[in-house]
Amino acid sequence: MKTVVQAIYRVRSDARSIEERARAIAVEQSVEMPVSAIEDERVRADIVGRVLAIKDIGDGLFEVRIALAGETVGSDAGQLLNMLFGNTSIHDDVVLADAELPDELVKLFGGPRHGLDGLRRRVNAGRRALTSSAIKPQGLPAARLAELAQRFARGGIDYIKDDHGLADQVYSPFAARVEAITAALRMVAERDGRAVRYVPSLTGDLDTMRQQIAVAAAGGVDIVMVAPMIMGFSNFQRLVRENPQIAFMAHPTMAGAARIAPPLLLGKLLRMLGADAVIFPNHGGRFGYSPETCRQIAQTALAARDGLRPSVPVAAGGMTRERVPEMLDFYGADIMLLIGGGLLEARERLVEATAAFVAEVRNYRYG
Repeated sequence: MKTVVQAIYRVRSDARSIEERARAIAVEQSVEMPVSAIEDERVRADIVGRVLAIKDIGDGLFEVRIALAGETVGSDAGQLLNMLFGNTSIHDDVVLADAELPDELVKLFGGPRHGLDGLRRRVNAGRRALTSSAIKPQGLPAARLAELAQRFARGGIDYIKDDHGLADQVYSPFAARVEAITAALRMVAERDGRAVRYVPSLTGDLDTMRQQIAVAAAGGVDIVMVAPMIMGFSNFQRLVRENPQIAFMAHPTMAGAARIAPPLLLGKLLRMLGADAVIFPNHGGRFGYSPETCRQIAQTALAARDGLRPSVPVAAGGMTRERVPEMLDFYGADIMLLIGGGLLEARERLVEATAAFVAEVRNYRYG
């Protein structure tokens, strides 16, 4: 093999069967046919996957490391996912735990166009953590959502995003929502002299999302949210390449269905494909990620790699203002804290609750 992608799997097996299972995964993820039936020597030598190592990690689990030919990926993000875990994802006793990607492949995809520093500059945040919230619930008309966004902005929040359930629905069409919210935020910016960024959620097919980006950009929006596991990696890759001036926030919806380790999927792969910020469910909220998993997601999104900007890890999922000091102690300054329902519960005191959240983040003593 020339360029090699290394895929690391966690496989549930007994010791007697694991070598055969590992070889079967290597074949399934490369040529998907009996190797004995392959007549072409180059294919047998360079394309057929190879088992590099098998490690017993206890409790009936084995770590299996397999080398795959980089040329099978081409330059397509969807094909990368297919080669890493396509058919093997159908086996419910295998998890894609990690992947080691060659520098040439990472450079090909390019990573974030803006990243942590870019998102900080857009809101004049300096070196502090960033703040965010979500407008919800779905079912409200555009004018009501714009009122909520304006109140968040008056409280001083940095980024105000759509709830990921907001789409191009009858009660809140995308274009009407963008128009109403950007107008509301301009009023706050003119009054207070500070920028607040609105992050609309893109939905639909590729052509529809292209149209939505055009509508958003015409309204002065320079960051959007996408759901890569729903829209597809190839479509995500295409939008990032077509819109270098737009920053992309990735939402983790459907990530759990993939059986891909969260630090790999959310921290490494989405960053490589161009996510400037990656939302993940913080430990102790509505979801079951452990503190160690969350730490690994954040570290992987930020890890130094030549030519690759860091993504902003966005801790979310049922967070409350009371947990702000704990989260900043845990993650440090290179984080965006997203509190949605925990602020909206304040109802008529939403501006005050948001301002208190912002003040806690700004006044925290960063190390």
